[in-house]
Amino acid sequence: MTGTRTTDAPASVPSPSRGSGVTFARVVRSEWIKLRTLRSTVWSFATIVVLTVAFGLLFAGVYDGSFGPEQDQSGQNSIAVVSATAAVTLTQLIAAVLGVLIISGEYTTGMIRSTLTAEPRRLPAYAAKALVLAVSTAVIGLLAIGVTLLITLPILAGKGIEPDLLDADVLRSLLGAAAYLALIALLAYGFGAMLRSSAGGIATAIGLIFMLPTALPIIALFSQATWITNAAAFLPSNAGARMYALNTGEPEPFTAAGADPSEIITLDPGQGALVLVAWVVVVLALGAVLLKRRDA
Repeated sequence: MTGTRTTDAPASVPSPSRGSGVTFARVVRSEWIKLRTLRSTVWSFATIVVLTVAFGLLFAGVYDGSFGPEQDQSGQNSIAVVSATAAVTLTQLIAAVLGVLIISGEYTTGMIRSTLTAEPRRLPAYAAKALVLAVSTAVIGLLAIGVTLLITLPILAGKGIEPDLLDADVLRSLLGAAAYLALIALLAYGFGAMLRSSAGGIATAIGLIFMLPTALPIIALFSQATWITNAAAFLPSNAGARMYALNTGEPEPFTAAGADPSEIITLDPGQGALVLVAWVVVVLALGAVLLKRRDA
């Protein structure tokens, strides 16, 4: 009697190339769910919208052109842009706080361990957070500015201000303001990743985008040091402000006493954007390096 020996087929081994099903698109979707379900996100974006509309209404309400010469088309465009973007100086701080919290909050709660366990390569999760933060902040900023513009236009029209909304500089200023908020949020996000502390990240971000730009020009004004004025022009908020300013040819408001205007550096919108982007790239890169090297 002969028997037939059978052998079990070898168990199939998953191909490493198939991975675990974690794709960048899925990581982005996960980060979007986390971002929109955080109360800090909802409150931050709501505050940005409310402040943008409130400051716009305030500016349009108190504006009175009867005490000055009649505004030409350029002047009318400038007034409308200022009305729509008047709150950016304040809302940038809210965007910065949100940028820090989106990453530092995970270190505080320990959720960062779950994030990095799901995506052990780390950098895709880091990039996904940055992408979701930048896009959502830009969209909310543009929405707030657009709503403010629509609300304030009738008020300004009653005062003889009728801007050309299709003017290239007007469109550049409105879009630039929204892009500026997104870049500031990314800059703060990088600080949050580097410091892994909400307090430290917020203090560093606010110090760089608000305190230094306030202090350095005043120091330059009284010290007669032209180089301080020029250095201040390359700070993130000063450079970024050129992205949405219509009067881009004007020098910085505080300059060294008696300084030669030809020695003062004045960035145009494109240069200002490049300087701010450079800040963001460097800070995000440092945050990425530290994220890869340190334990969660």
